[in-house]
Amino acid sequence: MKRIGKPVFFIVAILILFLSYTSVFGIYGENGDFKITYIKGMSDIRWGIDIKGGVEAVFAPADGKEATEEQMKSVKSILDLRLVSQNITDYELYPDYSNGRITVRFPWKSDEKDYDPNKAIEELAATAKLTFRPGNSYTNITYADDGSVVYMTPSGETAETVLLDGSNVKSATAQYITTSDNKTEYVVALEFDDEGKEKFASATEQYLNQTISIWMDDQMISAPTVQNVITDGEATISGTFTADDATELANKINAGALPFDLTVESYGTISPSLGAYALQAMAIAAVAALIFICLFMIVMYRVPGFVACLALLGQLAISIMAVSGYFTIFPSFTMTLPGIAGMILSIGMGVDANIITAERIKDELYTGKTLDGCIRNGTKSSFSAIFDGNVTIIIVAIILILVFGPANIFSSMFGVSTTGLIYAFGYTLLVGVIANFIMGVGASRLMLRSVSGLKFLRNRRLYGGKKS
Repeated sequence: MKRIGKPVFFIVAILILFLSYTSVFGIYGENGDFKITYIKGMSDIRWGIDIKGGVEAVFAPADGKEATEEQMKSVKSILDLRLVSQNITDYELYPDYSNGRITVRFPWKSDEKDYDPNKAIEELAATAKLTFRPGNSYTNITYADDGSVVYMTPSGETAETVLLDGSNVKSATAQYITTSDNKTEYVVALEFDDEGKEKFASATEQYLNQTISIWMDDQMISAPTVQNVITDGEATISGTFTADDATELANKINAGALPFDLTVESYGTISPSLGAYALQAMAIAAVAALIFICLFMIVMYRVPGFVACLALLGQLAISIMAVSGYFTIFPSFTMTLPGIAGMILSIGMGVDANIITAERIKDELYTGKTLDGCIRNGTKSSFSAIFDGNVTIIIVAIILILVFGPANIFSSMFGVSTTGLIYAFGYTLLVGVIANFIMGVGASRLMLRSVSGLKFLRNRRLYGGKKS
């Protein structure tokens, strides 16, 4: 067996510890009085209704408008898309076609402090209309959460003239580009329909070398200078976007404007079935259980057990990252009680994988082979059993996600709440098992082959065998 360099163990271990720390505590900064999030931690997780509670609202057409069943179905699909695009998977949406009402229940935001239900539902019921206007005149300014200036309410010619709007947009996608000074910038790429293509070409020709501002409702989101006449029907919205901002804007544009304005007929708060104190108790129990498992693994399997503990820590970190939005390419996720259960089950699969490997290595050591040969044969012979078990779980998790995902056909059979909860279980289970392959199979074996090269750790008893 070709040995892995001795420093590899320390490099992988430090990386796991770094990921574990940042996944829990995140990395934040300050811009004056404003908090800036560089890496999201556990405090950024959006907890489900069963854990943190949430909001219940009944929407109705504004100004007493009589909505048709077709219009109500359109409103339902748009609200569905907006909820999912905000990474809210634990929600309930009940349309009443005969009375023209829609009841929505969804959890509070992760950073909610005021717990104002009226404020929480504003974004959901917004018309979210995108417009392109000449110039960039505005009436007043406000500030975003990160302290950046936000220009509000168009004025003058900017307010009077609309060159084209969101109805002319065929699709919108969040992308990132590299600028001329080698910096990464997040943008929203737009593709117009045939009518929008002609309008945009005409607008860029008329306002060449001038500003065409882009507004979302009453807020200016970008004010680029037209440098060329654009005739291919494609454009990008640039600005001080983060990955989340660009994705949120693209989702809003794709969702489009509602067929009519919504008014909130009634609203209220939903009490959690579990509560924050119970969540804290679960967290303490989880830490205690992890410590107990690690002590058991170290006592029973010594060096392989210690390596397994690091791998389990890394697996747990990846599971938390996939929920909190740690990686910008993976959106955050609404964590519910079934989601926590899926995470716990995946950790159990990780423990099982490491025990199988450690036992196979111990069995090889009693045959009298060299330490390196025992590690090679033990890890090789254990892989098929680990692979079969984990692949089976992955298939089940994927089926749960596809069948019981948000707004699927089974919602009419089991109810939106039921399908959302099952989806949460499948999601965390799938992520946890994949993390087990990365850490429990990949990183742990890499560390074990590396650490076995250290002279003071070459004693066979440290791997479960007899004294050298």
